[in-house]
Amino acid sequence: MLQRIRQLHEIRKDDKGFTLIELLITVVILGVLAGIVVFSVSQFNDDGVAAACKADIKNVETATEAYYAKNDHDYADTMAILVSSGYLREAPTNTNGYTISYNRVAGPPETVTVTGTIAGAAC
Repeated sequence: MLQRIRQLHEIRKDDKGFTLIELLITVVILGVLAGIVVFSVSQFNDDGVAAACKADIKNVETATEAYYAKNDHDYADTMAILVSSGYLREAPTNTNGYTISYNRVAGPPETVTVTGTIAGAAC
């Protein structure tokens, strides 16, 4: 029995493994890399929100032009009229990270302005 224990010690003496320090350093390096990736991906998300805001502005402008052309050169008073008339499927919501505003300016020449803002800045 004692000889068997000595044999196991001899066999395991040459085994190589990772130390606790090596494992901790590896975990720290992986954590730093994960942090870098998270911040990089958030930049792509911000770009996507800005692109969606610009696309919504363009959609509302196109719907306004179509309404104007079909309704004897009269602009819609609100975006809700564009939706109820079928020119927009739905009005852009404020829960998507940006806000689209639709303003009709009366008087000669009558116009409509469509603007979008993301956190207070134009998109």
